[in-house]
Amino acid sequence: MEYNNIIVAVDGSEAAEKAFTKSIDIAKRNNARLILAHVVDSRTFATAETYDRTLAERAEEYAKELLDSYVENAKNAGVKDIVRCIEYGSPKVKIAKTIANNFHADLIICGATGLNAVERFIIGSVSESITRHATCDVLVVR
Repeated sequence: MEYNNIIVAVDGSEAAEKAFTKSIDIAKRNNARLILAHVVDSRTFATAETYDRTLAERAEEYAKELLDSYVENAKNAGVKDIVRCIEYGSPKVKIAKTIANNFHADLIICGATGLNAVERFIIGSVSESITRHATCDVLVVR
């Protein structure tokens, strides 16, 4: 079985970096399209934004810079077909349902842990949610 559309979920964490590195190898082996996905968790700044309107703009700018660096690294590693994807909302829902469906993903790669340790402790990890809700293969990288 070959993978054609591989999504790698990135958030700037160390775990995401490991997932990204693994995704490059798999994309090259399968000559697959690599979709770099970042979800701006708009719930985290919705309340604070009433005091500081620039939070959403800064989050979007961070997402663009983050994906630009991943695209450059993937190109330098020899991946030819790379797509950027920035979504807004809950990463738990957007990655497994919206992004995977939009790109007809046959593999989602994510890190075992992300940036938000408090949320993971209270309501479970993003990787756990992706594994539970995805309709394609999921690789959780430790």
